Amino acid sequence: MKKCLSCQEKFQIPDWKCPYCGFSPEARGQFTLFAPELSLKNDGFNEDDFDLLNQSEDGHFWFQARNQLILWALRKYFPNAKSFFEIGCGNGFVLSGIEKKNQRMKIYGSEIYETALLNAEKRLKNVRLFQMDARKIPFVEEFDVVGAFDVLEHIKEDETVLAQMYQVVHPDGGILLSVPQHKFLWSDSDKFSFHVRRYEASELIEKVEKAGFQIILCTSFVSLLLPFMLLSRWLSKGKIKETGPKVELKINPILNVLFSKVMSVERLFIKWGLRSPWGGSLLIAARKV
Repeated sequence: MKKCLSCQEKFQIPDWKCPYCGFSPEARGQFTLFAPELSLKNDGFNEDDFDLLNQSEDGHFWFQARNQLILWALRKYFPNAKSFFEIGCGNGFVLSGIEKKNQRMKIYGSEIYETALLNAEKRLKNVRLFQMDARKIPFVEEFDVVGAFDVLEHIKEDETVLAQMYQVVHPDGGILLSVPQHKFLWSDSDKFSFHVRRYEASELIEKVEKAGFQIILCTSFVSLLLPFMLLSRWLSKGKIKETGPKVELKINPILNVLFSKVMSVERLFIKWGLRSPWGGSLLIAARKV
């Protein structure tokens, strides 16, 4: 069901013109823009970094490992899902993995930046994309599963976003989340990535449950590589001020292969039910109650 962002009324018609107040969101090219004033510049991310990410995602061990973990969690905890909606889809890397493995699923994505949506459009085939603010989503009980992967840490009003996710999910649906974990890992990298926070597991669990969800999975990942992550942050201290996120995205090819294999082993441990309290990132699955 659709929701008018002007008068807040709900409606179910093919187009986006509200039958109650007549409001119609802006359309530009292939995209419907629900927050056009934020589509080119806002304080959540650096628009120029999307091109850098676009060049790095396909071959980087961390992005590949996260995708594999998300795909596993989606299959395991929401095996009957027929629709998926990603908030903050960026260049569409996660959506591309979901699209390849779930060809019968209806897949949607949203992003606040048009630049990223244009990149995502090139990467995806049958995914409907929207430009929108995650704090004001124009849907009500529309999707089986809603995902937000390394998005919440960019938004001050993260509890508002979680409440919006609750609004968007079907009564028997759920959410998947990934976030950077551990406040002691805070560094210049977080600042240059426009992070507002890093999470502790207890903090995110509390916020997810407050929004109305029941936790069904909470696991750290990038656990086996945590010592290397700490070392990398120590070695790059000061350098990142000169080069920004390029420091973290640039990796030796041999190390990239090695770390990919380590993450594959870690994923097996997670599948077997082993949970570590420590890790650079956190993955949560939760059902709407």
